[in-house]
Amino acid sequence: MTVPTTTDERAAGPGRQPAPTVDLNADVGEGFGRWELGDDAAVIATVTSANVACGFHAGDPSTMATTVRTALEHGVAIGAHVAYRDLAGFGRRYVDADEAELAGDVLYQIGALAGICRALGARIGYVKPHGALYNTIAADDPRGARHARAVLSALQRYDPALPVVGLAGSAFLRAARDAGQPVVAEAFADRAYTPEGALVSRREPGAVLHDADEVAERMVALVRTGTVPAVDGTEVPVQAESICVHGDSPGAVAMARAVRDALTGAGVDLQPFAAGPRAG
Repeated sequence: MTVPTTTDERAAGPGRQPAPTVDLNADVGEGFGRWELGDDAAVIATVTSANVACGFHAGDPSTMATTVRTALEHGVAIGAHVAYRDLAGFGRRYVDADEAELAGDVLYQIGALAGICRALGARIGYVKPHGALYNTIAADDPRGARHARAVLSALQRYDPALPVVGLAGSAFLRAARDAGQPVVAEAFADRAYTPEGALVSRREPGAVLHDADEVAERMVALVRTGTVPAVDGTEVPVQAESICVHGDSPGAVAMARAVRDALTGAGVDLQPFAAGPRAG
């Protein structure tokens, strides 16, 4: 959740609390060739930020271009959704790449999307790792630290002022802050949490939540209280500036709309944390 600006505080009036602000993001552009995954157009019209697959876990030049055009049409911020080189596994398998190789892969993906954005009059506003890469660098262990360094090396070389999205409270966000990279803490609307604040593995039952009303209620509570229920019933502190709703899950559009409607109905202001999609 972002801190409201002075202008917002004045607009709220004397003695009134300004509306909380949060970003709503989704993973999109995850088709490949003739294969389509999810209703990107409907999802992008619902969120404020679009994480665009860059070709390593999904996506191809045509799909990326179509996704960027849709984001431009709706004024939605564009992020590079970078991943391990794992098309067959949708980027959900760990790849034991060395630091230099992984840094190059991340830089390559950012550059691919940046080139398409430039050709269409758009720009990248942030970077968000995907799948196994996201989870690996979030972990506080040697393997995670090694791949976190690789991701941050690519970001520092490309643009040290470009925000990077990561799991709220994770080791990766701490490392990125220490490196001087702007960070955006993220929560997941449709994922279950462990008592330690990590995401429950997709291999475990109940890892993905499917009840749109339940998910929407959880996100309203998250914004209001800064906590989310863990699988054991305890409340986990999660201070997030952006909420992710997955674009590839069954019922993704209904889920995204339910979360958006619940947040706005609760007086939450939905705003992208990154600059708008148009180049300028």
